[in-house]
Amino acid sequence: MKKLLIILGCLALTACSKLTVENYDKLTMGMTYQQVTDIIGSPVSCDEVIGTRTCQWGDDTANVHATFISDKAIAFTHKGLK
Repeated sequence: MKKLLIILGCLALTACSKLTVENYDKLTMGMTYQQVTDIIGSPVSCDEVIGTRTCQWGDDTANVHATFISDKAIAFTHKGLK
């Protein structure tokens, strides 16, 4: 059981490590949703309204938000990245 907890802890840290300033700086307007997720991983949530997808990566203290229209990024914001 202890080994399982250690492995899960390491996986959690690895998943979070993609959300960095260095990776955020790689994001550019016009990237597809897939290109963005290749860089910063899967989002924690996405909302879609009339052809616009808005996604969040991270939590309330450290996060990235991206907006996509027709699967192309039109805006990125971030807060608390290291």
